Amino acid sequence: MELANIEKLVEKYLNAETSLQEEATLKNYFTGGNVAPHLQEYKYMFTYFKSTKQETYTKTIRLAPKKSNRRNFKWLSVAASLVLLFSVFVGKQQYNKQQERKEAERIYAQVSKGLGLLSSNLRKGENAVAQLYTYENTVNKILK
Repeated sequence: MELANIEKLVEKYLNAETSLQEEATLKNYFTGGNVAPHLQEYKYMFTYFKSTKQETYTKTIRLAPKKSNRRNFKWLSVAASLVLLFSVFVGKQQYNKQQERKEAERIYAQVSKGLGLLSSNLRKGENAVAQLYTYENTVNKILK
C-alpha cells in the first residue's frame, strides 16, 4: 500500500499539485535507502535537492551604485531633440536643393524649346536668303 501511495504522490508532484506535507513525505521516502527500482530516477532528483539545499554562496556581491535614471533620461531626451532638429535642418536643405534642381530643369526645358523654335525660324530665313542669292546670281549672269 505504501508503494501505491508514493506513486500517486509522485504523479501529483509532477503535476505540481502536492502540499508541503506530501512533498516532505516524498523527500523522506526517496532520501531513505529503500526505493523501488522503477522509481530510482526520482531518488536522484530528491537527493540532489537535499544536497543543494545546504549549499551557500560565500562570495560578496558588489552592486553597482545606482545612477539616476532621471538624469540619464534628461540627457537622452536632449540628445534626441538635437538629433531631430539636425535631421529636420538637413532634410529641409536637401528638399530646397531638390526643388531648385527641378526648377532649373523646367527652365532649361523651356529655354531649349525656345531656342529650337528660333533655330527652325533661322533655317527658314537662311533658305530664303539662299534662294535670293541664287536669283541675284542668275540675274547678274544674264546682265553681264
